Parts: sequence; structure tokens; C-alpha cells
Amino acid sequence: MSIIIVDLAAGTTISPSDAADITKAAADAGVTAIRVLDGAPGQTLDASVIASYLAGTDAAVQSHLGWILEASTSHNAPMNLARRSNSFDRATGGRAALALRAGDGDEVSDPVAPKPGSDRSARWDEYAQILKGLWTSFPPAALVGDQNGEVFAENTRIKPLNFEGDHYRVAGPLDGPTSPQGGPLLIADDVDTLGWDVIARNADVVVIDRKAVPTADTDLSAALARAGRPRESVALVVRVDMTEPEAVAATLPALVAEHGLDGVELVAAGGKDDVLALIAEVVPTLLPSTDATLRSAFSLTPSA
Repeated sequence: MSIIIVDLAAGTTISPSDAADITKAAADAGVTAIRVLDGAPGQTLDASVIASYLAGTDAAVQSHLGWILEASTSHNAPMNLARRSNSFDRATGGRAALALRAGDGDEVSDPVAPKPGSDRSARWDEYAQILKGLWTSFPPAALVGDQNGEVFAENTRIKPLNFEGDHYRVAGPLDGPTSPQGGPLLIADDVDTLGWDVIARNADVVVIDRKAVPTADTDLSAALARAGRPRESVALVVRVDMTEPEAVAATLPALVAEHGLDGVELVAAGGKDDVLALIAEVVPTLLPSTDATLRSAFSLTPSA
């Protein structure tokens, strides 16, 4: 079975009602997750708002369809993005991931950054550490909810982050407990910018382009060994542009099997009809993997 991610660019080309139809088709086909792209042409809403709307549709609620929010370090303070993504992960019962794109800073963090710089890999590295720390700062066991005793949570179990880096200073913790899967999955997808070692230290999933396929499994395995993590702790996914879904579909099972890949991210060439055709023609050939949480669907080791 394979991880199957379908990209969704809601905006000018794909309307909210089109996106809902795509969600239903994806859920019916057993797609592992939909990646809601950020900054699609004509998009006026944040990706997390679009994903929240779609995740609340009947088709999504009645399935194990997962959701990937896309966001950049640019203009997103770590605390705010950690809170939004964690809340969404809890609302979906642990079926969410965050694809964090390497970018620049934000108006909240930059004024207090000790050594702000232009190194996007170093910035992403710090940002990823903050996200992972915040997502686990409020363990579910700390939640008491005793109305009679007026006790919301056991504060001794909630741990401040107190992160001090070159690009960010974040105290934490979050104001709500982590999700059933231990926090959203963290996705990296710019190997050329980040480098394998930064990805191996932080990511749960890495998405690569087809040109990187021949050596990706070897490169990832070596970097994970240096980081002290097992290969099964990170899923390796290839992004495929589906200009001719029927022709490409025949080659994907062999591509995944021969190169140690764990799945594919499918990018349709156009609008609603193209995405629906992709789902109908390609997904059945790959035996999609689904489960109650996205971490389980991706066959990843439990979060520490």
C-alpha cells in the first residue's frame, strides 16, 4: 500500500463547491490526504480556513481522509502557526499535517530575533524545532476539566518551551492539548534549500521531485543515521505532475517499488475535472493507505 496525496489549489480555478466535490471523490477513492495549497491564484482565504471547511463536509467526516496545511515561514509567527495547526489536528482527530515551506521571517519574530539572517535552511531548522516542541508542550494527561474544583489543567505537566535561537525566541507553551497522533506531521519539501541533515533532524515526511528519486532513499537513510533516527520514522514521497494521468498511472507502482519510496503526491494539470480524472484513473493503481490517524496511515513510528 502507498501514501497518496492529492494537491488542491482552491481559488480562481477551483471554487469552494468544486473543492467539496473533489473532497468527496478523494474520500470515496481512499486517498490518504489532500494537500491544501497556500497562495493559489485567486485564493482569498488562508489554507487552514479552506481545509477546515472541507474537513467538515459529510464525505470527510465519514472517512479517514487526511489533511495537509501548507504554510511558509514568511509572515507566519511560529506560535500562531503552531496553535492553528494543532487546533486543526485535534479537530480532525489526528489526521492533519503541516507542510512548512522555507521562507523569510515575520513581523512578530523579527524585532526580537537575536541574529536575524537570510539563511533559510537555518531559519526552517529553528522553526521546525519550535513547532515540534510546542505541539507536545501540553500533553493530554495534563487536561483535568474539573468544573466543580475549578481546575482546567494540571500545570505541572505543561512545559514551557523557552526556545532561544538566532531567528526566534518563543516561550510557549500552547494553550490546548496535543492531538491523538501526538501533533501534526511535519512535511519538508525543498531538499535543495534545506539539505538532508536538517530534514532528517526534524521532518516526519519529505516530498521530493522526480529528478531526486534515484538517490533519495540512500541520501535520506544516511542523514537519518547521522541524526540517530530509523528510516521508518520518515516517509519519502515523490511529487508527480499529472499531465497525462492514464499514461503516468501505469508507471507509478514500479517507480515507488524500485526506489524505496513510500508514496506519491499527485499534482493535476488544471481544474476540477482534471483533479477528478486524476483520482479516478491513478489512485486505484496504487492501493492507497488510510487509517484513523495520519501518522498511522503514513506507517510512521509513534511520536515521542
